[in-house]
Amino acid sequence: MSANGRLNVVLCWHMHQPEYRDVLTGQYLQPWTYLHAIKDYTDMAGHLESSPGARAVVNFVPIVLEEIADYHAQIAAFLDGGETISDPLLAALADDSGPISTQGRLELAQLCRRANEQRMIKRFPPYADLVETIKSHQERVQALDYLNDQFFRDLLVWYHLAWLGETIRRTDMRVRQLMDKSRHFTHDDQILLLRVLGELIGGVLERYRKLSANGQVELSMTPYAHPMLPLLVDFKSAREAIPDIHLPPSSYPGGIERVRWHIETGLQSFNESFGMKPIGCWPSEGGISDAILPMLAEYGFHWVASGQSVLRNSLERGHRPTDNSAWPYRPYRLNELPLYGFFRDDGLSDAIGFTYSDWQADDAVADLIHRLEHIASQLDAPDRHVVSIIMDGENAWEHYPDNGYHFLTSLYESLSQHSAIHLTTYREFLNDNRQHADKLPSVCAGSWVYGTFSTWIGDADKNRAWEILTETKRTFDKVTAHSKFSEQDRMQLNRQLAICEGSDWFWWFGDYNPIESIEDFSDLYRRHIKNLHQMLGEPAPKSLDSAFGHGGISEQGGVMRRGGG
Repeated sequence: MSANGRLNVVLCWHMHQPEYRDVLTGQYLQPWTYLHAIKDYTDMAGHLESSPGARAVVNFVPIVLEEIADYHAQIAAFLDGGETISDPLLAALADDSGPISTQGRLELAQLCRRANEQRMIKRFPPYADLVETIKSHQERVQALDYLNDQFFRDLLVWYHLAWLGETIRRTDMRVRQLMDKSRHFTHDDQILLLRVLGELIGGVLERYRKLSANGQVELSMTPYAHPMLPLLVDFKSAREAIPDIHLPPSSYPGGIERVRWHIETGLQSFNESFGMKPIGCWPSEGGISDAILPMLAEYGFHWVASGQSVLRNSLERGHRPTDNSAWPYRPYRLNELPLYGFFRDDGLSDAIGFTYSDWQADDAVADLIHRLEHIASQLDAPDRHVVSIIMDGENAWEHYPDNGYHFLTSLYESLSQHSAIHLTTYREFLNDNRQHADKLPSVCAGSWVYGTFSTWIGDADKNRAWEILTETKRTFDKVTAHSKFSEQDRMQLNRQLAICEGSDWFWWFGDYNPIESIEDFSDLYRRHIKNLHQMLGEPAPKSLDSAFGHGGISEQGGVMRRGGG
């Protein structure tokens, strides 16, 4: 079959973490950015580098790029001159002595258990033995005092070995030597491992820069701190998909200006990281509305992606059919703008996120290809259509054997070599198919999750968080309008406000998330808000003194959702 007859497929991986740093102390309050950098960001780059025929879109949130650069700088400063590392877990790896206090030992023991038990702990018997020892002491915390420094040294090394990407574990001889040693690690071993981590973190952006330069990867971005753009502009946009949703009493003040700030600052940060301006945008959580699309077009974006249910709601609102096989896979020109929309195939994306992790890799890839072949068979012109597989590029792989190594290796090889499938990017697709785009004159505001904003607003705890943020923004506007701040101070204030506007805090509030995660993110959110008030010279609201939210049980620990209801 000729290339013109092949079904276009885009794999879009979204790399996203919020700001974990306390702006006033510089301390990282959670380690997830650097852990995903050494595991998932490095592995994805490695898979693409090993499969030259593969193509993908990789989407980064600018604030993550800044955190990665900061981690690299801190590790380098420690190795060169003994400077302090501001992430407690990474600093513990660098330290020559174990924790002294009982509380310090307890905290380190708890931190070093935060890994997938089946795939990351039990896979390595020495690590599993260490964790079992911790479990046997958890009801008698004082017993941790009888565990010597060697125990915690081994625990720290194994925790980081378990979090390494599989491509690194298989190719780096220093890592192999540490794993073969298995126990009784020395401080020199810790420093060796820290050097490996520094090289991996420092190499992330350069590896993707090279993949972009050779055409394998299209780099795209999300606005600066991952805000839910339509809700910043107007809470009532949530009623387009859920007319009776309960909303906070007043909308967010100055939302349009804040959307522009996130786009402009995001573009600047992205360009500083990669030396280029992206033409594609995955808006935070695929959240789009008629109000934000013109702004994205104004700033030079050529394409935007969202969820399948957003497209369905938009077509049905316009009395257009969704009873045929083609509608999810057409490119759409949005609102008569020079902006094109692509929409996630929920079934295929969710299969990778939630189903295939328990399958044999070749069987999973064969099933995915069979489903793609079926889609192609239902289309009159497969080469004018595109199947969008869009998903979290970080959190799925810890549920797979060997961090998804076998699945991703087979996936890229099989798709790039298939005679009826054309693995591509949105930039490349538009170059050949812009003229075939269908028109979508209006969109029904929503996100990739269910086509609604219910994951971020409408629940009592989520609404309370929005009310706190809204009142904080009013304080911000009042103080910055009448107080003289330097340009540098204003930049820092705007950045701190942007952190508070991130969508992550609202995602985690709600009874369908684990209580531990809700507590972690509630603490982060309240700390960020308090810090902003302190920077403004204003007292923080008393309502921030107590946590809010109650938890439940959620699939994949709450870090991922299924796109369809």
